[in-house]
Amino acid sequence: MIRSMTAYASAEGPSARGRLVFELRSVNHRFLETSFRLPEEFRALEPKLRERIEKRVSRGKVDVAMRYRAAAAADALSLNQPLVDNLRRIEQKLLIAFPESRPPSRMELLAYPGVINEPEIDNAVLTEEAMALFDRALDDFIATRSREGERLKTALIERLDGIAAIVLQVRQWLPDIRTGLRQKFEARIAELKLPLDPGRLEQELVLAFHKLDVDEEIDRLGAHIAEVRSRLDSPEPIGRRLDFLMQEFNRESNTLGSKSIDTRTTQASVEMKVLIEQLREQAQNIE
Repeated sequence: MIRSMTAYASAEGPSARGRLVFELRSVNHRFLETSFRLPEEFRALEPKLRERIEKRVSRGKVDVAMRYRAAAAADALSLNQPLVDNLRRIEQKLLIAFPESRPPSRMELLAYPGVINEPEIDNAVLTEEAMALFDRALDDFIATRSREGERLKTALIERLDGIAAIVLQVRQWLPDIRTGLRQKFEARIAELKLPLDPGRLEQELVLAFHKLDVDEEIDRLGAHIAEVRSRLDSPEPIGRRLDFLMQEFNRESNTLGSKSIDTRTTQASVEMKVLIEQLREQAQNIE
């Protein structure tokens, strides 16, 4: 199954102290490149997250973003009474020193660092929750790449069918093109009104046919088509292999065009190049 290198997935879930959100995005890249944006308290997870991505993704630029919204339960909070008592004594001394000043409000006191005792976070539990949520997001991410890969596969098959049809048509034209070349050659010899050894004529025809022969190019194009088709159902990533095959497609189509002596094969070469370029654009999206 082929996969696209372009995908997006997200997962959100509760944690011991709030909610966790993961977002994964990827775009085309020659190799695998990963980048992370993690909250400070989760920076230590980056090596583990990177390792899990590398086990399941081979190509693409993957961006991982994580958000953590902490929310402690109200019944889990308590006052730091010693600190509150100390603040009260200080506030009374300040009122004596500055009688015109306004005493702080309750909400201002509650915002003072350390006034509210929050329950300690179990880092092991939080890490386990984060990794489980990341696995969910990664599963969805891979599934998205696979679905997009199926659409790419359909597009590739359509272009391959078009190229195969052109190759078949050119192969059928070749005997007629060779006959026409022989007739043109003999007509030009006749115009010279000079005697020519029949053996020499055959030698010249063989030489001309050899220079303009495209049988090898047609055969190689057929082999490349078969190779791409066989790779489309491979369980392994095929993107790099397709990149190479696209270069071979272009080489054979260019040679076919340069050897053409018939308007039909010239037009066929142009149409084939259009399909090959479309094929190459789709192949660049494949992992």
